[in-house]
Amino acid sequence: MNNAEMTTLIEKFPLLNDLIALKEVAWFNPATTSLAEGLPYVGLTGADVKEAHARLARFAPYLAKAFPETAATNGIIESELAAIPAMQKRLHAALGQEIYGKLWLKKDSHLPISGSIKARGGIYEVLTHAEKLATEAGLLNPEDDYSKLLSPEFREFFSRYSIAVGSTGNLGLSIGIMSARVGFRVTVHMSADAREWKKAKLRSHGVEVVEYAEDYGVAVEQGRKAAESDANCFFIDDENSRTLFLGYAVAGQRLKDQFAQRSITVDEQHPLFVYLPCGVGGGPGGVAFGLKIAFGDHVHCIFAEPTHSPCMLLGVHTGLHDAISVQEIGIDNLTAADGLAVGRASGFVGRAMQRLLDGFYTAEDQTLYNMLGWLAAEEDIRLEPSALAGMPGPQHVCANEAYQRMHGLSTEQLNNATHLVWATGGGMVPEAEMAQYLAKAR
Repeated sequence: MNNAEMTTLIEKFPLLNDLIALKEVAWFNPATTSLAEGLPYVGLTGADVKEAHARLARFAPYLAKAFPETAATNGIIESELAAIPAMQKRLHAALGQEIYGKLWLKKDSHLPISGSIKARGGIYEVLTHAEKLATEAGLLNPEDDYSKLLSPEFREFFSRYSIAVGSTGNLGLSIGIMSARVGFRVTVHMSADAREWKKAKLRSHGVEVVEYAEDYGVAVEQGRKAAESDANCFFIDDENSRTLFLGYAVAGQRLKDQFAQRSITVDEQHPLFVYLPCGVGGGPGGVAFGLKIAFGDHVHCIFAEPTHSPCMLLGVHTGLHDAISVQEIGIDNLTAADGLAVGRASGFVGRAMQRLLDGFYTAEDQTLYNMLGWLAAEEDIRLEPSALAGMPGPQHVCANEAYQRMHGLSTEQLNNATHLVWATGGGMVPEAEMAQYLAKAR
């Protein structure tokens, strides 16, 4: 982008001045529509999400045996919903803005198998591909007990095929661990910001890890190229995969069931606000879609990004989506939130979900470290920095009267609100690494 183009873009979108200055910003989407109006643009429906639920139910007997940590939930990969009232008080005291309603944490950070939100989409896509191959080969029927996939016959069959993916870390972990367990040969192309412990964990599972000195975009592109040269290699495309997206989307109905167990009401008088950390957009986009299918217009989804990697905010706000990167406007894409270190957003997710998202905001790395420390001190919950991106969200919603007016939110509705911070990773961070994170909190 040349200087003249940049000047024109900033004149049209003055918010870019603050993005370029790496300031924490919040932008609430004036083009948000109802689910009925926004759904046709997604290209998927509630029926697609139901199909994903059914597929995961078929694989549950297999998962319960392949990963004993899922046996207690009968092979269903799901996370805890935790009330965090002490953190709610700490946020009010530290930031001076009261959070109206109640604050909860969705601990996808502690999902079994790979310890992050990516255990939803990544594992689902691997299983979908395995089912397709085995069914087409006449080895598997939907009525079968899928635990038969643990047999040597199936592992030998899957070993003829390979899987590749580009990742900043967590998606690679989920796909690598799952693919290797099924029997696939698997290669994870890791960007420069991926943590060493994640690479080591993958290698311990027999996964080939290819490292790059560049960012996420390069890792994905190289992974895609490598897969193209092998007819038996399946490339999992985090930027454009509808299968990944649907794997994340099952979270909506499951959360609805958890709310029912806790007698948490979501309706017009009891709105739900959900704050989702965003990298390339597949995870939060899929979850937000599932939430909209489950709760309709009573759920308000807001994406959170690091100040150094605000790719989805940039793409949706300008309408350029994946035709612009943060680097093109002079932002370095270097952040402690490694899972969110993405310079160019998914064009599929941005275009599909832009009408169903209430807004976006950014957070500095130090903000993430501080909140990481507060959450550990107040609730004894430890997350990785990127998983704290959702934590400043309730303050933005409760402080912004223009946003409240935009959605016709009364004081009574806000007092009845449920605020849910989606924790995306950290359950498997080694103690020494976690100690370094905690040391950076103020």
